[in-house]
Amino acid sequence: MEKFRFLVKGIVRYQDTYLAVERWYDDRIFDPYQWEFLDGVMEFGETPETAVCRVCSERVGLNVEVVKPLYTWGFTAGEVCTAGIAFLVDTNSPETVLSEDLHDCRWVTKDEISHVITNNNVVEDIRNCGFIEDFGLDDFGDLDLFIDPMDIE
Repeated sequence: MEKFRFLVKGIVRYQDTYLAVERWYDDRIFDPYQWEFLDGVMEFGETPETAVCRVCSERVGLNVEVVKPLYTWGFTAGEVCTAGIAFLVDTNSPETVLSEDLHDCRWVTKDEISHVITNNNVVEDIRNCGFIEDFGLDDFGDLDLFIDPMDIE
Protein backbone atom coordinates (compact mmCIF):
# COMPACT_ATOMS: atom_id res chain seq x y z
CA MET A 1 0.00 0.00 0.00
CA GLU A 2 1.25 3.46 -0.88
CA LYS A 3 2.05 5.74 2.05
CA PHE A 4 1.84 8.98 0.07
CA ARG A 5 -0.37 10.23 -2.71
CA PHE A 6 -0.60 13.53 -4.53
CA LEU A 7 -3.89 15.05 -5.69
CA VAL A 8 -4.60 17.88 -8.09
CA LYS A 9 -7.72 20.00 -8.07
CA GLY A 10 -9.01 21.92 -11.07
CA ILE A 11 -11.08 25.02 -10.46
CA VAL A 12 -12.37 25.30 -14.01
CA ARG A 13 -13.31 28.77 -15.25
CA TYR A 14 -15.45 29.52 -18.27
CA GLN A 15 -15.89 33.25 -18.77
CA ASP A 16 -17.09 34.45 -15.33
CA THR A 17 -18.35 31.08 -14.06
CA TYR A 18 -16.73 28.09 -12.33
CA LEU A 19 -17.53 24.39 -12.65
CA ALA A 20 -18.93 22.60 -9.59
CA VAL A 21 -19.45 18.85 -9.81
CA GLU A 22 -21.67 16.64 -7.67
CA ARG A 23 -20.16 13.35 -6.56
CA TRP A 24 -21.50 10.34 -4.66
CA TYR A 25 -19.66 9.17 -1.52
CA ASP A 26 -20.44 5.66 -0.23
CA ASP A 27 -19.32 6.49 3.30
CA ARG A 28 -21.79 9.36 3.80
CA ILE A 29 -25.06 7.68 4.63
CA PHE A 30 -27.18 10.74 5.40
CA ASP A 31 -25.71 13.11 2.80
CA PRO A 32 -24.03 10.98 0.09
CA TYR A 33 -23.88 13.70 -2.60
CA GLN A 34 -21.32 16.46 -2.29
CA TRP A 35 -20.69 19.45 -4.53
CA GLU A 36 -17.00 20.17 -5.08
CA PHE A 37 -14.39 21.13 -7.63
CA LEU A 38 -12.79 18.48 -9.85
CA ASP A 39 -9.93 16.52 -8.37
CA GLY A 40 -7.91 13.42 -9.09
CA VAL A 41 -4.70 11.57 -8.35
CA MET A 42 -1.47 12.63 -10.03
CA GLU A 43 0.08 9.68 -11.86
CA PHE A 44 3.74 8.70 -11.74
CA GLY A 45 5.79 10.79 -14.16
CA GLU A 46 3.24 13.59 -14.52
CA THR A 47 3.77 17.19 -13.56
CA PRO A 48 0.96 18.70 -11.48
CA GLU A 49 0.01 20.90 -14.46
CA THR A 50 -0.23 17.91 -16.81
CA ALA A 51 -2.19 15.96 -14.20
CA VAL A 52 -4.84 18.65 -13.70
CA CYS A 53 -5.35 18.94 -17.46
CA ARG A 54 -5.75 15.14 -17.73
CA VAL A 55 -8.17 15.02 -14.79
CA CYS A 56 -10.37 17.73 -16.34
CA SER A 57 -10.40 15.89 -19.66
CA GLU A 58 -11.16 12.48 -18.13
CA ARG A 59 -13.75 13.60 -15.59
CA VAL A 60 -15.75 16.21 -17.57
CA GLY A 61 -14.44 16.11 -21.13
CA LEU A 62 -12.98 19.61 -21.06
CA ASN A 63 -9.72 20.79 -22.55
CA VAL A 64 -8.21 23.30 -20.14
CA GLU A 65 -5.23 25.60 -19.86
CA VAL A 66 -3.54 26.14 -16.51
CA VAL A 67 -3.71 29.78 -15.38
CA LYS A 68 -1.97 29.49 -11.99
CA PRO A 69 -1.75 27.45 -8.80
CA LEU A 70 -4.16 28.73 -6.10
CA TYR A 71 -3.42 26.82 -2.91
CA THR A 72 -2.08 23.59 -1.44
CA TRP A 73 -3.57 21.28 1.17
CA GLY A 74 -2.83 18.04 2.94
CA PHE A 75 -4.34 15.45 5.25
CA THR A 76 -3.65 12.03 6.67
CA ALA A 77 -6.23 9.24 6.62
CA GLY A 78 -5.17 6.03 8.31
CA GLU A 79 -1.62 5.33 7.18
CA VAL A 80 -1.79 7.37 3.95
CA CYS A 81 -0.56 10.96 3.79
CA THR A 82 -2.14 13.01 1.00
CA ALA A 83 -0.91 16.33 -0.39
CA GLY A 84 -2.62 18.37 -3.05
CA ILE A 85 -2.42 21.48 -5.17
CA ALA A 86 -5.39 23.39 -6.59
CA PHE A 87 -5.10 25.14 -9.93
CA LEU A 88 -7.21 27.77 -11.61
CA VAL A 89 -7.71 26.51 -15.17
CA ASP A 90 -9.52 28.05 -18.12
CA THR A 91 -11.67 26.35 -20.73
CA ASN A 92 -13.20 27.79 -23.88
CA SER A 93 -16.34 25.62 -23.80
CA PRO A 94 -19.06 25.05 -21.18
CA GLU A 95 -20.06 21.68 -22.72
CA THR A 96 -19.28 18.82 -20.32
CA VAL A 97 -19.38 15.03 -20.55
CA LEU A 98 -19.44 13.58 -17.03
CA SER A 99 -17.48 10.49 -16.01
CA GLU A 100 -19.39 7.68 -14.27
CA ASP A 101 -18.41 8.79 -10.76
CA LEU A 102 -19.97 12.24 -11.19
CA HIS A 103 -23.70 12.72 -10.69
CA ASP A 104 -24.19 16.29 -11.95
CA CYS A 105 -22.41 19.56 -12.67
CA ARG A 106 -23.22 23.23 -12.93
CA TRP A 107 -21.49 26.50 -13.68
CA VAL A 108 -21.56 28.97 -10.78
CA THR A 109 -20.38 32.53 -10.21
CA LYS A 110 -17.78 33.44 -7.58
CA ASP A 111 -20.56 34.73 -5.34
CA GLU A 112 -22.31 31.35 -5.49
CA ILE A 113 -19.26 29.17 -4.72
CA SER A 114 -19.58 29.25 -0.94
CA HIS A 115 -23.29 28.39 -1.25
CA VAL A 116 -22.77 25.46 -3.64
CA ILE A 117 -19.49 23.80 -2.61
CA THR A 118 -20.39 21.70 0.43
CA ASN A 119 -16.87 20.93 1.67
CA ASN A 120 -16.16 23.71 4.18
CA ASN A 121 -12.41 23.03 4.06
CA VAL A 122 -12.36 23.78 0.32
CA VAL A 123 -14.38 26.97 0.79
CA GLU A 124 -12.00 28.10 3.53
CA ASP A 125 -8.97 27.31 1.32
CA ILE A 126 -10.30 29.38 -1.57
CA ARG A 127 -11.10 32.24 0.80
CA ASN A 128 -7.59 32.11 2.27
CA CYS A 129 -5.92 32.20 -1.13
CA GLY A 130 -7.94 35.30 -2.06
CA PHE A 131 -10.05 33.61 -4.72
CA ILE A 132 -13.39 34.61 -3.21
CA GLU A 133 -13.58 38.39 -3.13
CA ASP A 134 -14.92 38.77 0.40
CA PHE A 135 -11.46 37.89 1.67
CA GLY A 136 -9.03 40.60 2.65
CA LEU A 137 -5.85 41.17 4.61
CA ASP A 138 -7.97 42.09 7.64
CA ASP A 139 -9.03 38.44 7.83
CA PHE A 140 -5.57 37.59 9.16
CA GLY A 141 -6.31 39.40 12.42
CA ASP A 142 -3.33 40.86 14.21
CA LEU A 143 -0.76 38.84 12.28
CA ASP A 144 1.90 41.09 10.77
CA LEU A 145 2.36 39.87 7.21
CA PHE A 146 4.73 42.61 6.20
CA ILE A 147 8.29 42.09 7.34
CA ASP A 148 10.66 45.01 7.28
CA PRO A 149 13.98 44.35 5.54
CA MET A 150 16.92 43.81 7.83
CA ASP A 151 19.50 46.54 8.12
CA ILE A 152 22.87 45.16 7.10
CA GLU A 153 25.86 47.10 8.32
